[in-house]
Amino acid sequence: MPTARDIAESFDPARLGPEFYEDPYPTYAALREHAPLHRCRDGTWFLTRYADLDRLYRDREHVSSEKKDVFGPKYGTDSLLFAHHTTSLVFNDPPYHTRVRRQIVGALTPRVLKAMEPDIEKLVDGLIDSLCERRQVDLIEDFAAAIPVEVIGNLLRVPREERGPLRRWSLAILGALETSITPEQRADGERSVRDFLDFLRKLVTDRRSHLGGDADMLSRLIRDESGGAPLSEHELLHNCIFLLNAGHETTTNLIGNGLALLLSHPEQLARLREQPALINSCVEECLRYESPNQLGNRLVVQPIEIGGVRLEPGAYLTLCIGAANRDAEVFPGAGRFDIALSPNPHRAFAAGAHACAGMSVARLEAQIALTRVARRLPTLRLVPGAERSLRARFRGFRRLPAVLDSTA
Repeated sequence: MPTARDIAESFDPARLGPEFYEDPYPTYAALREHAPLHRCRDGTWFLTRYADLDRLYRDREHVSSEKKDVFGPKYGTDSLLFAHHTTSLVFNDPPYHTRVRRQIVGALTPRVLKAMEPDIEKLVDGLIDSLCERRQVDLIEDFAAAIPVEVIGNLLRVPREERGPLRRWSLAILGALETSITPEQRADGERSVRDFLDFLRKLVTDRRSHLGGDADMLSRLIRDESGGAPLSEHELLHNCIFLLNAGHETTTNLIGNGLALLLSHPEQLARLREQPALINSCVEECLRYESPNQLGNRLVVQPIEIGGVRLEPGAYLTLCIGAANRDAEVFPGAGRFDIALSPNPHRAFAAGAHACAGMSVARLEAQIALTRVARRLPTLRLVPGAERSLRARFRGFRRLPAVLDSTA
């Protein structure tokens, strides 16, 4: 049997087996202990310590979020995947990043979030009503995945009858970000960007003729109330794709992972039912314990020393959020799921200038979804057949089967 040191030294993110996708945390623990700055076979670096990630997330001098040099060889510079991912907010530095982020955050004011609550509660209650009509359910397809698509669709005022393909496009485009992809995955991602752009061009053309109010994020982006340079058509379209993708995939994983954690830790679920006020810390613990986005990246642009190793410009870093959020140096008892954990300075939403622009929306969706399920479905339980998504970057489930022993 390989030792922890063997596991760390042989780790290759381009060659991951089924056991890793099922439970990556023993591997991450081995890396933190024996190779916290691990040199991969392709020459990139894989980082697993909380302190290193926290430092790099806040460093705007030595590392960059721009990915043109990385995505060019991966997708081809004339591809739609390259055009999309190199235009997205998340893969850019200031001043472009600052200009786009300001507009998005400006549209998600506390007043807008408060106004969203009744609609999210109505949506979640309707989904739970549908679950109650059946004994066997899939908590991803029938519940978790349906919430963020509707919420982001409402923010951008996408006609409800046209939202059907959004999830499929999102999964294909984000799936192309994995460390290793097949030609089929690349082609599917390319088609999905093309179809998404065609869909959005029609939506934007119509919206320019019928601008909405402050709660309509697309209208706000078109009007450009940031005071900076307005978004070009290219920038607007690709950042709308980014908003729909980021708001959908990670929030689906957050809700799905949260349900799996609570249902597999009945003492914590009972605690939440007895103390509903714990819902905020419960969601933060779900974010820490099973981070929906497990990996981030940075490119070294100025010489920097990490863990006693000097890294030169051009070094490519993978920041392992999933490992950092289980670092016992910061989280004593890191392998224990505790919905009352406090403080809980997890990095599920990154940190610094690149902290997730939509984190408040994701938190709100998860808080409402998990609260409502805990209260309304006392007999809900998991059954065998859960399937992980088999992706290292985004951790979630393809399927999460469950049964209701009696209607709520």
